Amino acid sequence: MSNNPADSDQPIKPRRSLKFRKAKMRHVVFTVGANRLTGGWLGRRHQNERPLTRHIEISTPAWPEEHDGLRIGHVSDFHFGDLMSLDKAMLTVEALKNEAPDLICNTGDLVDLEWSGVEPLVQAFAELAPPLGNFMVLGNHDELDSAEEVARVASEAGLHVLRDQSMSIDHQGSTLRIGGVDWARTPGQCRDRINAMNRDGRPDLLLCHNPKGFDQAASLGIPLTLSGHTHGGQIARRNKPHANMAFAHKRSAGLYEINDCRLFVTVGVGAWFPLRMNCPAEVVIITMRHGPASASHD
Repeated sequence: MSNNPADSDQPIKPRRSLKFRKAKMRHVVFTVGANRLTGGWLGRRHQNERPLTRHIEISTPAWPEEHDGLRIGHVSDFHFGDLMSLDKAMLTVEALKNEAPDLICNTGDLVDLEWSGVEPLVQAFAELAPPLGNFMVLGNHDELDSAEEVARVASEAGLHVLRDQSMSIDHQGSTLRIGGVDWARTPGQCRDRINAMNRDGRPDLLLCHNPKGFDQAASLGIPLTLSGHTHGGQIARRNKPHANMAFAHKRSAGLYEINDCRLFVTVGVGAWFPLRMNCPAEVVIITMRHGPASASHD
């Protein structure tokens, strides 16, 4: 019997990237380790938590009048894997189904580490079939294993994966343009990707996983940007979502504005550590209005 791996019938798995291996180590220490130290209590508690459904109405003169009343279902940061089982993820799908928005926007980190196994979740999303479509962008965790495979699985299911590009759809007889960019870590990288996307034509709505892209989006006059990534710090002060543990982000949860342009950062539905305090997972339903600047929420 040969000991040469090349003679084996078993496929040789490609060596993981250094970025993936570092993320895997953090996962073992902070996620698996924390859960074991509590006898599995943190994990069970996390799996049993249902996402809240939040409703927010945003009015700004920058939003096109012909798209007044558009309802957007915004979700982000599933982190499908050890802390996000299919059963738990389906709670979010169920919430979106009950709300029946005009379109659904997923702003990244669909998976936590490995992309394999996410197909049933993607298919469930596709079956929601909102009238104006189902859109998503990639986050930093989507790139750890294979951004190409995450994008392929989602696209084959019928989701519109926007990778530094935009597309036009018909809404109420007028054109609505939606743009999206791949993960970018720094404001400069965000700027470059958004500029590349903008060559297709300025969108009315931008999906950007990292909220650090908002400055560039606003400089281009994009009326609404949707982001995730921060998880709202996962730990926040009671009734003060902006006062949280996401220290690296000046825009970490909720609504922000630059002139007439708006950014909404959702705290997401998943987690990288099995604990949220005063920062519950959320499904956000946004109703956009053309009019004087204002915002209201439940």
